[in-house]
Amino acid sequence: MTPAIIVHGGAGAWDLAGERIKQGVAACRDAAALAQTMLLQGCTAIEAIEKAVNLLEDCPILDAGRGSYLNSEGNVEMDALIMDGATLEMGAVAAVQRVRYPISLARRVMTDTEHTFLVADGASAFADRIGFPRCELEDLLVGDELARYLDLKKEGSYQTATIFTEAGAMGDTVGAVAIDQWGNIAAATSTGGTRKKLPGRVGDSPLVGSGAYADNWTAGVSATGYGEKLMKILISKRVCDFVAAGLSAAAACQAAIRVLEERVNGQGGLIAIDARGQVGWHYNTDAMPYGYAIGDGIVVGGR
Repeated sequence: MTPAIIVHGGAGAWDLAGERIKQGVAACRDAAALAQTMLLQGCTAIEAIEKAVNLLEDCPILDAGRGSYLNSEGNVEMDALIMDGATLEMGAVAAVQRVRYPISLARRVMTDTEHTFLVADGASAFADRIGFPRCELEDLLVGDELARYLDLKKEGSYQTATIFTEAGAMGDTVGAVAIDQWGNIAAATSTGGTRKKLPGRVGDSPLVGSGAYADNWTAGVSATGYGEKLMKILISKRVCDFVAAGLSAAAACQAAIRVLEERVNGQGGLIAIDARGQVGWHYNTDAMPYGYAIGDGIVVGGR
């Protein structure tokens, strides 16, 4: 099987003429290049997507890890999910604080516990118990986002879905999907959630079948967008079901976004790789930075 990788930097109301969208595309291209190298060197799909998402979690202009949106109390609560399509094993965390790389903690839930999903204080306690690196809130804050939070404290009418229509807002969520030389598929999604969300709010990202899904029989998918809408249609699993019905990864992403629009009037984006190694993506927001590579081909970046 020819290895392939695709990553995204979040669907949203990006300023298409601004520097931030260029930085988002560059980060996605870099993450795809890193994963491509790993896959060509014989790493597994799940190893490659974890490191790709780590790179995106480090990017300060993306809403995951460093750069995450602040909630209504001025804290950063993050969600993440990683899934192995070969075994259907998965790990997830939600509303976890003071973790620089939530996707890696989610993987440790998968590999080091009998559970699949840990949340809030329980996820933090697990991180401490296994000696997982922690950070301070200040390590996750980005200057302009903190300033935006302080402004929003005075604005009682702000809605969390505004980031999908507010001119110049960055996207939400990062994700990666890969298929390795053995034909195994893996998917991952990591997010800081929506700006000014209520403490404890959990969106689609860590929910299996919503924020991501991976199954060697069909496809791997990572989703981005307004989680309260995406979760209602189990959008990532729906892409896999469309692939099972005979659609390619690209056509399945398009069909699922159409369902999102017609059933719940939602906004978002998808990336996918199907069991034949075909790459696909689609979104209905202003932009969604992405990057992908197939085999040893050039790394393609776009928005």
